Amino acid sequence: MDKVFSGEITLLKALAIILVVSGHLEFSVFGMFPPYSFQLALFFFISGMLFKDKYLDDVATYFKRRIKSLLVPYFAYEAVYLLITIAMVPVIGEFFGSPLSLKNFFITPFLNGHQLLLCAPLWFVPQLFMTLIVFLFLMRTLRPINNKFVELAFFAILGFASIPVWKVLPEHTPFALVVIRTTFSLFFVYLGYFYVKYIKDNYDIFTTKWLGAVILFQSVLWLFNRDYDPVHGIGLSYVLVWCRFDDQIIVPVFTSITGIWVCLLTVKLLYPYLKDVKLLQSMGKVTYHIMANHLFVMYVITLIIFNIKGIPLSEKGDKIYSIYNPVQTTYLYFVAVMLITTYFGVFQQFIYKKISTVVSTKLLHKDT
Repeated sequence: MDKVFSGEITLLKALAIILVVSGHLEFSVFGMFPPYSFQLALFFFISGMLFKDKYLDDVATYFKRRIKSLLVPYFAYEAVYLLITIAMVPVIGEFFGSPLSLKNFFITPFLNGHQLLLCAPLWFVPQLFMTLIVFLFLMRTLRPINNKFVELAFFAILGFASIPVWKVLPEHTPFALVVIRTTFSLFFVYLGYFYVKYIKDNYDIFTTKWLGAVILFQSVLWLFNRDYDPVHGIGLSYVLVWCRFDDQIIVPVFTSITGIWVCLLTVKLLYPYLKDVKLLQSMGKVTYHIMANHLFVMYVITLIIFNIKGIPLSEKGDKIYSIYNPVQTTYLYFVAVMLITTYFGVFQQFIYKKISTVVSTKLLHKDT
């Protein structure tokens, strides 16, 4: 991976996590793209950009690396947030999550990931793991055909057919949720893979003509909004974890594609100016930790404000997502949450590296 591409990926990750946090604070970074209109599709796309063909012949290594990078920290975070949730019961007066059980700890993460509300955004991680494993085996299956257009057509069918299939299913079971989320996200993983392998160095898709076409197309998509609210964008927004697509059939797929394109363009234009900004570099390297901790940090900030002002928590509204006086404080929340979670993530990585170094050194001395 060359230095520029690696730097652009890091900046793209930073932008992706900014979009997630801003979405949970219900404001839009890009005016024509409301919260929840493409953010998670962008993360799947980035995962596809980083997929290497060598893993098609080394399934065991791919499994081990994805388990180590995705599932191990996930269950570590789940254990920590379980303790935090239990400790908060005397303060809050209730348990923010599903009842304690082995099923909810080990199985529910792969079904909806909302067993603990304070770290609910991490539902994405087990889903990403499942999607990438399925993607690996599908690519192995399609490899004998050796035709990129057949591959693209196959994954496009999965992506575009996922919502119509969900609409006609007689029963929306937890298993059905997993299947639809996976087929939907597989398309964007492949798009990321396809972009890096066949488009990035061969075609310029960031010309003014492309920009005009995307703006025109997105303005047409905006017609499918239910209330034309620039903030909430009902119709363009969708909630992938619960497969809530409103009355739309293919609009969520299209707005995800155009949103990803806008993010790629943004990174292309800004990378020369932002490549040395350490905060953004750090942010892009600790997206996992920001995803895990930002909702909890938001909640703690709200608890502090409510306590200072003497407001009972019963007036908070939504248990987790609502914040104090959003008209005035939304952007203060955003800046505070991004700074706290980013630097806490950097600190976590520092501690992890120190521990790994000490353990490795002790093992080395033991062997000698």
